[in-house]
Amino acid sequence: MARVATPEERITIEDGRVRVSGVYARPADPPSMLVVAHGAGSGMDHPFMVGFTRAMNDEGIATLRFNFPYIERGRRSPDPAPFLEEAWRAAFAAASDRAKREPVWAGGKSLGGRIASMAVADGMPAAGLVFLGYPLHPPGKPERVRDEHLYGIDVPMIFVEGTRDPFATPELLAGVIAKLGDRATSISIEGGDHSFNVRGPKRDPREVAAALAQPVAALIRERTG
Repeated sequence: MARVATPEERITIEDGRVRVSGVYARPADPPSMLVVAHGAGSGMDHPFMVGFTRAMNDEGIATLRFNFPYIERGRRSPDPAPFLEEAWRAAFAAASDRAKREPVWAGGKSLGGRIASMAVADGMPAAGLVFLGYPLHPPGKPERVRDEHLYGIDVPMIFVEGTRDPFATPELLAGVIAKLGDRATSISIEGGDHSFNVRGPKRDPREVAAALAQPVAALIRERTG
């Protein structure tokens, strides 16, 4: 029997200066909810984002994906980090309002995940973090590591990273995860680049992202207890 897709609800998230769009989906009795932010160059309706959140719903996890304000305005350049954090806190609050008993996690693709971690380091009460391609350093500049705030975070962190990601040299990422200790778990995508594409025939981003959902959902269930 074909799986019935979880219905999605388009919502407006408003809080102070923030007014952005979101998509909320809730399977029956989810053990957790995951709020997901997009990467720098695409919004919440990019096929990668759609594929990942729908596959997480199939795994029983509730999701809320949302746009940052610059995407809502049709701009390409991200807003300053403090305003991105403000949008993150607004989206997290919207998810928390919709949650019942389940814990609410935060995460995202590249920039979206990094800003989530900054917001959590600044006090956003997420139950855990999911990084889909954490931008540990700029491409070709491994000396500029963006990890200092991670060590002040005391919730579980799941790093999903391709072994060919130019934003995260495998050796450097392994060192960061080792320093984080039991708080951090990694899922390594062999041959994957920053978008988790591997060499060979091109795959639909929905399919690429959906393949990440099962191991992520399993770890969320495990780390939620």
